[in-house]
Amino acid sequence: MKPLLFILIAYLLGSIQTGLWIGQFIYHKNIRLLGSGNTGTTNTFRILGAKAGIITLIVDLLKGTFATLLPIWFGVTGISPLLIGFFAIIGHTFPIYAKFKGGKAVATSAGVLLAYSLPFFIYLLVIFMICLYLSSMISFSSITVALIACLSVIILPAFQLLLPKYDILLILIIFVMATIVLFRHKDNIKRIKNKTENTLSIGLNLTKQKKPTK
Repeated sequence: MKPLLFILIAYLLGSIQTGLWIGQFIYHKNIRLLGSGNTGTTNTFRILGAKAGIITLIVDLLKGTFATLLPIWFGVTGISPLLIGFFAIIGHTFPIYAKFKGGKAVATSAGVLLAYSLPFFIYLLVIFMICLYLSSMISFSSITVALIACLSVIILPAFQLLLPKYDILLILIIFVMATIVLFRHKDNIKRIKNKTENTLSIGLNLTKQKKPTK
């Protein structure tokens, strides 16, 4: 019964819509109706400001981390922590508290990897920051990291770099994570191709997107 209980807890944790709730209860704004309409970190930053955005990022990250650590904390060995963490991602993407319309799962996915392997998390974080500096786009950076993560779980274990051995469950979950991230960023991909994607005021904006945010 414990694995099923942890799966339920992980899903409910993931379903917490941090940006949406902060907007509604503190700023009296529905971020679903503003900006991109997404409830995740990027749109929260854009609509509610840096403080709300940082809180949303931290909470969404920790949702994945706490869910993944649950079976470890309680000494349950009958199920992989990765699988429990995965249900936090599902909860974030399809939250029961918000009519199953959630965020893009980037921060929560990162939280799962943080709990699973700190070196691998730092490796992907560095790639994300480099991409962000070069492109000025959170969306582009998220998409790039999702694709690199897929390649990395196939290549790195062969050389025992960061990931000491092949983990079939990790490979499957990374590919599912990446699929979710790519699917939820389909509109961003169109805007990037058209050079109309929202950008940050930092970085080089090498692709010359034409709609920087304030």
